[in-house]
Amino acid sequence: MARAAKARIALATAAASAVALLACTPAQAASHPVAPSRFEPGSCILFTPTAGNRHLRVFIDAGHGGIDPGGTGTTLAGKAVSEAPLNVLVARDAAVLLRRRGFSVVLSRTGPNPVARPQPGDFSGGLYTVLGERRELVARNLCADLSHANIVLGIDEDAAASPQAAGSVTLYDAQRPYHAANLRLATLVQRDVLASLAASGHSVPNLGVHNDVGYGDLASAGAQAYGHLTLLGPPKRGYLRTPTRVPAALIEPLFLTNAPEATLADSAAGQEAIARGLAHAAEQFLDR
Repeated sequence: MARAAKARIALATAAASAVALLACTPAQAASHPVAPSRFEPGSCILFTPTAGNRHLRVFIDAGHGGIDPGGTGTTLAGKAVSEAPLNVLVARDAAVLLRRRGFSVVLSRTGPNPVARPQPGDFSGGLYTVLGERRELVARNLCADLSHANIVLGIDEDAAASPQAAGSVTLYDAQRPYHAANLRLATLVQRDVLASLAASGHSVPNLGVHNDVGYGDLASAGAQAYGHLTLLGPPKRGYLRTPTRVPAALIEPLFLTNAPEATLADSAAGQEAIARGLAHAAEQFLDR
């Protein structure tokens, strides 16, 4: 069995017995009044370092999950792929690398479940309602804040109407007080993931680093008025009370609607290359 495969199995096994972040001290719980029932099993899990301890913590959000598959596409071999499970595989690989480098890692998702434990009104017709989707997104912010993370990394994949659309983009928010740090982190993430993919023999178009304005979910009037990604954006009265609190960036490294990129996204080699780039970017940023 390959070393990377063994590492994934070890991390998956650890997830079953890892300490949920909500099992915190009374003082921590008082400052983060979120009921444990808000999180699904296997979600919001802390992993300690496996070598040394830098006393620094990275929060990694694997986008989508549960009944939300995220973007979908088809590989060159005709295999249907969806975003949610691929994001988890990349997050796990990145966690293994970061833990070996002395970082603690918190994963929003370690398996197929969503982050928020479903509540009445969250679903309709087998889909998230606007309320349910927003609760799910906010749960990731709460998990990141509970973790006392030093940085936040989001992992998604991209999709487009045209099968020719391709490339990697990294997003940050320019309206936070620490916007310069957001931009620096996003720039490192974009650079290092593309470099890692290139080193593994895969040239992916560089779509650049962009402000997250207009990239958020626009399915509701509230989301349209907010205009940011929930994981990255600022607080807004009546819409988002619990933004993430530290430098953050979100990468969409590949288009699942592009068959060659979907094939790369579905491969262990592609997932590991993206994870190496993420881990290197996080280390570079936190070693400043």
